[in-house]
Amino acid sequence: MRDWRWLLLLLALLLAWLQYRFWFGPGNSGEVMMLEAQVANQERDNEGLQQRNDALAAEVKDLKEGQAAIEERARSELGMIKPGEKFYRVVEDAPVRPAQAAPVAAQVGDHPADVP
Repeated sequence: MRDWRWLLLLLALLLAWLQYRFWFGPGNSGEVMMLEAQVANQERDNEGLQQRNDALAAEVKDLKEGQAAIEERARSELGMIKPGEKFYRVVEDAPVRPAQAAPVAAQVGDHPADVP
């Protein structure tokens, strides 16, 4: 009978020690939850970066294979035109500001400090 008590005591102590390590030891549950949140954030960042990389890869492929993308860049970024085309630049006039009234010169006697 006494052997069972020692065995139960030993198992209870083992359970207590394991619970302590689970909640407060290295690699505890709080730390695991924090690391899982960091992994989720990193996966979101990676997904955004992957989309950006896919868009850049598609643009590189388009530039290597098609002339339309090269022509578009030459027109928009470099301002180039094809031979035989006419270039028109539309310049809008700047709005005319109304002339401001010239400041009126102060007359002697208008200022309260000038009164004797």
